[in-house]
Amino acid sequence: MKFQIEDVTVYFPYDHIYPEQYQYMLELKRALDARGHCLLEMPTGTGKTAALLSLITSYSLAHPSNPLKLLYCTRTVHEMEKTLAELRRLLPYLPPQTRLLALGLSSRKNLCVNPAALSSPSRDSVDSACRRLTASWVRSLAAERPPGAIETCSFFEAFDQAASGGPDAVMLPPGVYTLQDLRAIGREKGWCPYFLARQLIRYANVVVYSYQYLLDPKVAGVISREMQRECVVVFDEAHNIDNVCIEALSVSVRKQTLDGATRNLNRISQEIDRFKATDAGKLRAEYNRLVEGLAQRGNLPMTDSWLANPALPDDILKEAVPGNIRKAEHFLSVLRRLVQYLKGRLQTEHVETEVPVAFVASVNSHAGIDQKMLKFCYDRLHSLMLTLEITDTDDFLHIQTICDFATLVSTYTRGFSIIIEPFDERMPHIPDPVLQLSCHDASLAINPVFDRFQSVVITSGTLSPIDLYPRLLNFNPVISRSFTMSLTRECICPMVLTRGSDQLPVSTKFDMRSDPGVVRNYGRLLLEMVAAIPDGIVCFFVSYSYMDGIVNSWNEMGILQDVMQHKLVFIETQDVVETTLALDNYRKACDCGRGAVFFSVARGKVAEGIDFDRHYGRLVIMFGVPFQYTLSRILLARLEYLRDTFQIKEGDFLTFDALRQAAQCVGRVIRSKADYGMMIFADKRYSRHDKRSKLPGWILSHLRDAHLNLSTDMALHIAREFLRRMAQPYDKTGGTGKKTLLSQEDLENLTDATLEMF
Repeated sequence: MKFQIEDVTVYFPYDHIYPEQYQYMLELKRALDARGHCLLEMPTGTGKTAALLSLITSYSLAHPSNPLKLLYCTRTVHEMEKTLAELRRLLPYLPPQTRLLALGLSSRKNLCVNPAALSSPSRDSVDSACRRLTASWVRSLAAERPPGAIETCSFFEAFDQAASGGPDAVMLPPGVYTLQDLRAIGREKGWCPYFLARQLIRYANVVVYSYQYLLDPKVAGVISREMQRECVVVFDEAHNIDNVCIEALSVSVRKQTLDGATRNLNRISQEIDRFKATDAGKLRAEYNRLVEGLAQRGNLPMTDSWLANPALPDDILKEAVPGNIRKAEHFLSVLRRLVQYLKGRLQTEHVETEVPVAFVASVNSHAGIDQKMLKFCYDRLHSLMLTLEITDTDDFLHIQTICDFATLVSTYTRGFSIIIEPFDERMPHIPDPVLQLSCHDASLAINPVFDRFQSVVITSGTLSPIDLYPRLLNFNPVISRSFTMSLTRECICPMVLTRGSDQLPVSTKFDMRSDPGVVRNYGRLLLEMVAAIPDGIVCFFVSYSYMDGIVNSWNEMGILQDVMQHKLVFIETQDVVETTLALDNYRKACDCGRGAVFFSVARGKVAEGIDFDRHYGRLVIMFGVPFQYTLSRILLARLEYLRDTFQIKEGDFLTFDALRQAAQCVGRVIRSKADYGMMIFADKRYSRHDKRSKLPGWILSHLRDAHLNLSTDMALHIAREFLRRMAQPYDKTGGTGKKTLLSQEDLENLTDATLEMF
C-alpha cells in the first residue's frame, strides 16, 4: 500500500497497517525532520522493522537531493537476516526507477567461502587463516615465486583483479543481498564475499550489521570510518545498549593472559632478530616513519588492516611516537616491564580498586613507563606486527589484550575503574586472580555515534522506563515515545504469583531462594501448569547456578519426573551447540503435539534472541526477579559512578535493569496480534508498585488488579479460563467495531483525533 505522511509518500509492503505502526512512523519522521536522535518503544510482534524500513527508505526517496543512508544495527546474524528479508519484501512496492542496494556485513567466519580458511574452528582463527592467504607481503612473495609455491586465496585474487578496474567493475546490480546471497555470488564469480561486502558498504543505501561495527572503536575504526554524516543509524532491540557500550571499552587480564603475552613477546623478539639478520632496512624504515607520526603509515591495503585503536582520536595519530618506544627492541623491553608489573599486581591477597590516574602513576613509578608510552602501545604493536609481517594474529591475542588495556587506561581519566580480585566472591576457595579495567560510562562508546551521524534511532519492545536511557547514554533525544498494542481481544494474560497453594510466599530473594517450601511451591506451579496447558511452556530462572540448584532439588523431590509424565524437558546450557540442539528438539516436541518445557536463564542467549511464537510458547514463567549479582565489585563501582555523575540512584538502576530483563524474557512468547500467551511473574516482589511500574506499558495495560496477588490454584483457574476464551474463532475486529488494522482508505480519511481513538 501507499499513503502520505505530510510531504513523504510512504511505500509499505502490506495491505493493512497497525495504528501503532502509523504512529511510530509519524514520530520517526519528526525525528528525521529535526535531524535529531530518538527513543521509540513498541511492543513485540507489531511490525517495528517493517515500519522503520518503509519510513526511512520512503523519506530518502522523497529527498533525492539529500538522500539518507541507513545503517541498521542488530545483535545477531539471525536478526540481520530477518531484517534483510523484510527489506526484500518492501522492494516490489517501491517506484520502478528506485535503485536500492542493501546488504548485510558480518565477520569473515560468516562470509568466507575458501575451504582452507573456513575449516578453522573459531572466528579469530578464520581471520588469521584469511590473513595468511591475503596479506600484502604474502601476495608479493607469491608473485615472485613459481605458481603454487606460496599459497594465496584464489577468491581474493580474483576479486582484487576485478576491483582494479574501478568500483563499477565489482558493483552488484540493485537489490537486497543477504549473507547467503553474498556467499553464493562469491562462489559463482570466484570473488571473496567478505571483501566484496567491505567494498560495497561505501555505495549501499542500506547496510545491516552488528552493533560492534559502530560501538566498538577497534572495529568501527576499520569498518565504519568512511560512513558519511547523512546516515540514519538504527539500533534495534536496543534495551541492553548501555551494557554493549560498556563491554566494548572493558578489558580483563588474567594470569593466562600474561603468560600468553610473555610467549608472544619471545616470538616477536625472535622475529626481530631474524629481520635484523635478513632485512634490517624494514625496521629502519619503520623507525623513520614513527618519527613522522603514526598517520604517515598511509592507507594500508584492506587485507592488512588490523583492529583500530581502542581509544585514540585521529589528531593524536599525527603525533610522533615517543622516542623510547620507536626502536622495536626498546618497545619490547617496555612491554616486558609492563607484563612483569601486571603479574606483580595479580599476586595480591586482597581486593584492590584504583582510578586510572593512580594506576598510571603507579606503573610509572614501579616500571618506568610513562602515560604517553602506554597510550601509544596499541598502535605501536600494530605497526611492529605489520613490519615483521606476522599473519597468524590469533596467536597474538594475549599481547593485543595487554596493549588494548595500556592504551585505554592511559587515555581515559574518568568513567573507569581498575579492580583487582584474587578470587571470585562466589567461589572464594578457588584462586582465580583477575585485573579488570571496567568502563562505567556507556556514553563514552556511543557519543561519537551521536556526534557523527544525523539521526540515531534507539528502539526495542522493552525500553521502560524510557526516561532513564537519555541519562545513561548522556544525550538529548528530540523524540521519546512508548506505544501500546492495539488489540481486538485480550490475547496477553500477565499474572503476578506471590504464593503457593499452601499460602507460603515465593521469591528468589537471597534469604528465601534455598527455602525448601519456596522450591517446592515453584515446582508445584510448574507441575500444575504442564498438566493444564497444551503446547510449549518456557521457564526463565535468574541465573545458571540457581537453575542448576532448583532443577536438582526438583529431581530429588520427584517433581521433575512428574513434569515429564506430561511434557519433555529441555535445558539451556552455556554451550551454544548444546543449546541449539535442545531448542531444535524442543520445537520438534511442540510440532508433534506433545508439547515441551524449556528451562532458560534471564540474560542468556535464549532470552535475548529466540522467539517462542504460536504453539512454541503458550506460557512463560519468570521464576524470580533477575537482579544482577549485587556483590559484584564491578557493578558496585558502576552504581557509584552513575549516582555521582548522572544522579541515578542504585535502587532505581538495579530495579530498571532487572525489570527490563524480565520483560525481555516474557516478551518472547507473543510475536504477533493473532498469537496469544500467558506470562506468570512468580515472585512476591512483583506485587509491589515500585517494581511492577518499571514493566513496559504494553504489559501493564493488560495486567488487571485481580491478577496481582495470586496463589498457584488461582493462577491455574485464570489460565484455564484464558485458554477457553482463546479457543474461540479469532475475529479481527473482535466484534467491537474497533479497528486494529488500517487500510489505505482508512489512512486517507484519518485525522489526529480519530487516530487517538485506536
